Amino acid sequence: MNVTLLRKSRSRLPLRLLPLMLCFLLCASILFGCAIPREATPFSRSGFYFDTVITITVYDEKDLKSLDTCFSLADRYEHLFSTKIEDSDVARINAANGAPVTVDPETISLVNTALSYATLSDGAFDPTIGALSSLWDFQSEEPALPNPAEIEAALKTVDYRKVKVDETNRTIQLECAGARLDLGGIAKGYIADRMKDALMQEGVTSAIINLGGNVLVLGKKPDGNPYKVGIQYPFQPEGTAIETIDITDQSLVSSGCYERYMTIDGVRYHHILDTKTGYPVESGLLGVTILSDRSVDGDALSTICYVLGLEDGMALIESLPDTKAVFIKEDETLVSSSGFSF
Repeated sequence: MNVTLLRKSRSRLPLRLLPLMLCFLLCASILFGCAIPREATPFSRSGFYFDTVITITVYDEKDLKSLDTCFSLADRYEHLFSTKIEDSDVARINAANGAPVTVDPETISLVNTALSYATLSDGAFDPTIGALSSLWDFQSEEPALPNPAEIEAALKTVDYRKVKVDETNRTIQLECAGARLDLGGIAKGYIADRMKDALMQEGVTSAIINLGGNVLVLGKKPDGNPYKVGIQYPFQPEGTAIETIDITDQSLVSSGCYERYMTIDGVRYHHILDTKTGYPVESGLLGVTILSDRSVDGDALSTICYVLGLEDGMALIESLPDTKAVFIKEDETLVSSSGFSF
């Protein structure tokens, strides 16, 4: 049985990238090396983008050039959406002190999508969370809580309604002083979708796009069976699945308190922040996994549903077409939306 594990992850230090990639490739050779016909040997390439290891896999040697296309897209989008690259579109918007900034059409497309999900969730998901999220350093070797006064000040800048998008002039403007965009909660989903589009244009019929846990599959496996994707078991060793799901030509994205966190004085603080309090969300959940046709939708909705909690999150999912969810409660039991079978 071939299983791709779904788990959002971020490397603490680039120096750790090499052993992580070697481990991933070793696991991939084991997972994909059995039960696949010889003529369907997987060809994978990994790289470090968006603060995580990404891996693209195709199943035909003639499709190898498509891997170049995918990694060219990864580089392009990192230079548009990253908050850490000084000349990226997002970084320039954040540094403009409220002035309109001319950006790439795809940046406008992604920001518009992010704003639509902010509206849908009444701000539970908000792309202007950058000033707040930058206060929480989950990669520090000596973790510390942000200053409460700084949190209070940052909260005043979080307001998606004060993002002005001018599609005619191709500009984006942050009308709230001190506001900063952070598209980390939706960008990888958008990028996965664009990679899938590119693979299809090049004639690829079977592939796996894994952007640090945002898993999007193209078609079926070469043997005609669906792909099996495992959901990471919260707080268990990496590679331990709490459940596996069969998917074909779909996306599976998870968000949870086990992805990035720090422990201070015995208290665990995770990276999904409440836009009302400025502190990690307390929703009674360990994680949420979204099954959808588009990865960008799953990326945003997994965060939104985690913030909303089981009852409100489930109500939202049941109101959306072609979208399913699995909620992991704090007691590690699973609750799925209608039509979701394991």
